[in-house]
Amino acid sequence: MRIRTDGDYAYRRDAIERAADFYDCNRTKAVVSACDDVPHFVRAIQQVLERDDLTLKQRREIAETLSTRAVSFEISTEVSTKTE
Repeated sequence: MRIRTDGDYAYRRDAIERAADFYDCNRTKAVVSACDDVPHFVRAIQQVLERDDLTLKQRREIAETLSTRAVSFEISTEVSTKTE
């Protein structure tokens, strides 16, 4: 698999380099590690947001803090995850 990092996609190289630095490994392993980790992180966040000991305000603050460009958590009476 090739990932374009030229022209309008140059930002991807920086993201991949940050992941490689974070995981302290080569770029390929960093991409795979990040892809493996994201579903686990999302499930863990959902579990935190579903805790009974948190107020609605606390859940909303946590959801806002942990939402990203690609994954957002919205709180109503139940937790939902939206991906782009």
